Amino acid sequence: MLGSIPVRVLDDRHRAEALAILDADPVSNVFVSSRVHAAGLDPRRLGAQMWGYLRDGRLVSLCYSGANLIPVAAGPGAVRAFAERAQAQGRRCSSIVGPVGAVSELWEVLAPYWGPPRAVRAAQPVMATSAVPDVPPDPGVRRVRMEEFDVVYPACVAMFTEEVGVSPDAGDGGVLYRARVAELIRDGRAFARIEDGRVVFKAEVGAVTPGACQVQGVWVPPDLRGQGRAVAGMSAVVREALRGIAPTVSLYVNDYNTRARAVYRRVGFLETGSFMSILF
Repeated sequence: MLGSIPVRVLDDRHRAEALAILDADPVSNVFVSSRVHAAGLDPRRLGAQMWGYLRDGRLVSLCYSGANLIPVAAGPGAVRAFAERAQAQGRRCSSIVGPVGAVSELWEVLAPYWGPPRAVRAAQPVMATSAVPDVPPDPGVRRVRMEEFDVVYPACVAMFTEEVGVSPDAGDGGVLYRARVAELIRDGRAFARIEDGRVVFKAEVGAVTPGACQVQGVWVPPDLRGQGRAVAGMSAVVREALRGIAPTVSLYVNDYNTRARAVYRRVGFLETGSFMSILF
């Protein structure tokens, strides 16, 4: 029992209850769930606060409040309570991300205080697959080695800048982003095909839980697009992810990126929901 306060900051005493909520939808909640599985709920280890919303003394909804603000299993009452807490503390996140309904309702409350955003991605299909792709994999796609960091990092920056609209090297000079790319390489979750010292396809598995993982950073150089590299590359990544990382592979993509959505469908991904992102 957490008491009568509708919203409170959770700690490790509430880990089991929080994971029960997160693991009820392992695909939609894969990012937040991965953080809790790895670090628990202590804000110092989590690198964020986890807000819990109570109904009749029972934990029913969550909101991850860190670099991203992410509502989880949040109905109208929870959204309103989370928005009020976020409004009271002021904007500390660089984005609001999550299911369309909850994020749009959060933003309706917060927009007068936090706006204007840098960008709004109103519809981002969430896609997932648990099946080995029926298209041939690219045999040249493999796990990146740490000594290849300087080859892969420029491709990561190019992908991030194209997708988000700002360079990850802005602000802190890329310190945090370089650390994250290095971490993924060390963990065996960065994949690429490298030809003559050039990345011609890459993708990473960014979040992992016992139930699902999330692919991010899928990228082919602009001059090589339209040649089928992404389909074969993603087939290789999905096969490796299913073999040794998680039983379901997921991702989310902007609805207007019709080429990417076609690639993912060809590899076997099906749409399971829709996200919305508010970027600052």
